[in-house]
Amino acid sequence: MNNLPDFPWDKLEPYKERARAHPDGVVDLSIGTPVDPVPRAVQDALAGASDSPGYPLTHGTARLREAAAGWLRRRHEVTVDQRDVLPLIGSKEFVAWLPTYLGAKRVVLPELAYPTYDVGARLAGASALASDGLLALGPERPDLVWINSPGNPTGRVLPAEHLRKVVAWARERGTIVASDECYIELGWEERPISILHPDVCGGSHEGLLAVHSLSKRSNLAGYRAGFVTGDPALVARLLEIRKHAGMIMPAPVQAAMAAALDDDRHADEQRELYASRRARLRPALEAAGWRVDHSTAGLYLWATNGEKSWDQVGKLAEIGILVAPGEFYGSAGTQHIRVAVTATDERVDAAVRRLQ
Repeated sequence: MNNLPDFPWDKLEPYKERARAHPDGVVDLSIGTPVDPVPRAVQDALAGASDSPGYPLTHGTARLREAAAGWLRRRHEVTVDQRDVLPLIGSKEFVAWLPTYLGAKRVVLPELAYPTYDVGARLAGASALASDGLLALGPERPDLVWINSPGNPTGRVLPAEHLRKVVAWARERGTIVASDECYIELGWEERPISILHPDVCGGSHEGLLAVHSLSKRSNLAGYRAGFVTGDPALVARLLEIRKHAGMIMPAPVQAAMAAALDDDRHADEQRELYASRRARLRPALEAAGWRVDHSTAGLYLWATNGEKSWDQVGKLAEIGILVAPGEFYGSAGTQHIRVAVTATDERVDAAVRRLQ
C-alpha cells in the first residue's frame, strides 16, 4: 500500500491554525460536512430499531430497499427493482473498493475529481487515467469509468446528451460505468439527471451502476448511509462479494435510512438552507475578487482569483476563512479553490463580513 498518496487534508493543518487565530474564530468551508440536525423522524427510527441483537442482512431489509426504489422513482424518474438495491456503509467505502470488487485493471476517472476514485484504483493495483474526453481514448477498453454529476469539486452538471454518449461508448467496449450521484438533489441553475434515467440509458441498466448517499440530502454523514443500484447482474455480483467480506450496514441505520428516503419534506427544507447560504456567499466571494466557475449544482463554489490555489488558501486563512485548494482534486485545479456552503448561517454570515 506504499503507493497511496498522503491524506490531502493533513496539508491544510497550518492554514487551519492560521484561520483559528482570527479573533472571531475560524469559518471552516474546507469540507462539505453537514452541520444541521438529523431530521427527528430519522432519529426516532434509529432509536426505535436500537434493540437489534442479531446480525443484519448484507442486502438490507426489504423495507429499506423499497424506500430507496420509491425515492428514485418519485424524485428522479428512475425505475429499479427493490432486489437490485444494495446498502452501503457510506458511499466512500464503495468508491474506494469498487475497482477491487470488479478486478479492474484500468480505471478512468474525471480530470477534476474526488480523490478517492484514484485511491480506489491504487488499492486494486489498477492503472488510473484522469480524462473527461472518453472519445479521445480511441480503442482503449478500460474496465471501469467513474463519472460524477453534479461534480465534486466543480459543481458541474453533465447533461443527458453527454451521459448518453458515455453509456454508448462504454457498452461498445464492455466497460462498466459507475455514476456517483450523491449531490443529485442539489441542482441550482441546472437539474441533474441520473445515468439510470431512461432518457440516458434507453431503459436498460446493463453495465451501469448509480451510487447514492444520504450524507448531503439528509445530514446523515455520521450514520454512514448510502446505496448502489443499477445492472441486476452487477448488483448480485457485488452482493456476493460483500457477504463474504462482512460489509453490512447496522440494522438501526437501515431503519433510519428507510425513514429518511420516505420523507421528502426534510430534504426540501435542507435544500432551502443550502440555497440561502449559497446565495449569500457567492456574491461576497465575487465582490472580493473571485470568479466562480461551473458551480451550477452541489454544495461547493469552484472559485479562482487567478493565483495559485495554495496562495488563495493562505489569503483567506489570514481573515479566518478555511477553504480547500483545487490541487487536491487534480492538476487541472491548481488555480482554483473549493468553497463549501455547509457552514451554519452564523458562520456563513461571518465569512461574508470578512470578505467585505
